[in-house]
Amino acid sequence: MHNNREQQLMGTYSIKNFVPLISIFIVICAFTLIKQLVYGFDIRAAMYDYMGATFLIFGSFKIINIRAFADAYSTYDSIAKHIKLYAYIYPWIEIMLGIAYVMRYQLMLVNSITLVLMSISSIGVIQALFKKQTIACACLGMVFTLPMTYVTLLENISMGLMALWMIVRS
Repeated sequence: MHNNREQQLMGTYSIKNFVPLISIFIVICAFTLIKQLVYGFDIRAAMYDYMGATFLIFGSFKIINIRAFADAYSTYDSIAKHIKLYAYIYPWIEIMLGIAYVMRYQLMLVNSITLVLMSISSIGVIQALFKKQTIACACLGMVFTLPMTYVTLLENISMGLMALWMIVRS
């Protein structure tokens, strides 16, 4: 018998499943836009603010129940499958990257780390999607039940591409 979380994941999903994620992205976009309106628009600054806010918020949700996050993340991440400790460290890496982006600290290094992390995460997500696995997306920790979908892949790839763009433009 499946538990309630598995039943939610295995059923069809609708926009309701993504309300928490949509709400968080609206807050992140509003933060980024307001900051740009106040300080003057600069695409690079907007990307740093967006990425910083994303990492800070997503990382914070992951540490709320870090054990459940680590268990879920270990089901699909290429590194966490083999090294469970990585799943426990990963949210803290995201939080540190978020702080570095917001503070504009060591951005070449931060962009490089982001590119590597998002590339590795994307590989695990692609594998899970191709296998048509019905698993929970750990992107917001396990605070909200979100199914693994192409939205997860889009998030990882977009963050990786922004980091790559900033590396190339430096």
